[in-house]
Amino acid sequence: MNLVLDDDLFDAQFVRALAYVRSGGAELGECIGTARRITKTDGELWYREWLATAERAETAAHAASEVGDLVTARGGFLRASNYYRTAGLFLMGSPVDERFRDASHRQTAAFRAGAALLDSPPEILAIPYEGTTLPGYFFHAGDPDDRTPRATMILTNGYDGTVEELYFANAAAALERGYHVLAFDGPGQGSVILDQGIPFRPDWENVVSPVVDVAVARPEVDADRLVLVGWSFGGYTAPRAASGEHRLAACVADSGPYDLHDATVSRIPGVLAHQLPDGNRLALGVLEKAMESTMRKPSAGWALRRNLWVHDVDDPMAFIELARDYTMKGREHLVRCPTFVSHTLGDDISADAPKLAAALTCPVEYVEFGRDDDVTGHCEMTGRAVFHERLFRWLDGVLGEPSATR
Repeated sequence: MNLVLDDDLFDAQFVRALAYVRSGGAELGECIGTARRITKTDGELWYREWLATAERAETAAHAASEVGDLVTARGGFLRASNYYRTAGLFLMGSPVDERFRDASHRQTAAFRAGAALLDSPPEILAIPYEGTTLPGYFFHAGDPDDRTPRATMILTNGYDGTVEELYFANAAAALERGYHVLAFDGPGQGSVILDQGIPFRPDWENVVSPVVDVAVARPEVDADRLVLVGWSFGGYTAPRAASGEHRLAACVADSGPYDLHDATVSRIPGVLAHQLPDGNRLALGVLEKAMESTMRKPSAGWALRRNLWVHDVDDPMAFIELARDYTMKGREHLVRCPTFVSHTLGDDISADAPKLAAALTCPVEYVEFGRDDDVTGHCEMTGRAVFHERLFRWLDGVLGEPSATR
């Protein structure tokens, strides 16, 4: 059941923005008020209304900062960051809409203004990676001058998030429990695709290993207690990384696909899907035209437009073929560290999460959320606190001591 908006995807993205109330990234009235002004399934209207809310929050934050009210300023900047990110969502695609670029840059600037006012501001990182750098943040749990080694979470993103959003989604909860956090954007994500034009790659172990190098070089990081957490498409890239990077003590696959090609084809009518990849030309032509028509729809075509952009392909058929490379099939036995796999009932993106959990040969904790938990939506968006309760309870057992003592 939708909360405010009639369109399922628009409502889900509204819930995503709203979900960050607890971690300081949203206000109930601001989100509901904005959603109610979006009276039709229109990406332009969505952009204008969320942008207006973001600008209002940021303006108030600047005013508070000028009079020394830093608590109010911090909250306003952090909420503005989330709202700017939300504003640009339905503009994603190729060629890049300059309004999307502007909203993305403003969400980064607002986040950094707010994060600088946290009790322990994060360090802004430039992680060396194949002749360039990946953007990241290192968040200290407690006093940043305390170099006592602690368990550390490395956070990796999905298709359409940003490294700044990772603070609201997972970092704040980890910091409360005494974990340091290193969050980053990799190829195909955030500013790496937007400003550097570097698309996704399937072998995420070659993305995460340079990040692990940076983490273990820090004296406050316990190199024996590194946890890699991936959500949404990161629910694929995290276990894929763990299949090749063995310095991890634990891995978390939160609501990701087991096999991207299977997940993609499952959305295609069977009579057409059976013709892939080299079947009846007429049927394949019908499929291609149908997908191109879908791409023009503001909601139904959003994921496909986004996917083509972040993978740097020109047409839907090319994406379907490329998706074959993004699979955990045949690599399950290479994951050595204990792994937490989660899925919310009704989430088609992670529908095959049970298959991944069953195929892994490492110690596995599979958690399915649903009606009994009052959790719905992709990535448990109506119940992130419930997700974190289950995750950190499991991590306490894996890492061998209560997180509160770290």
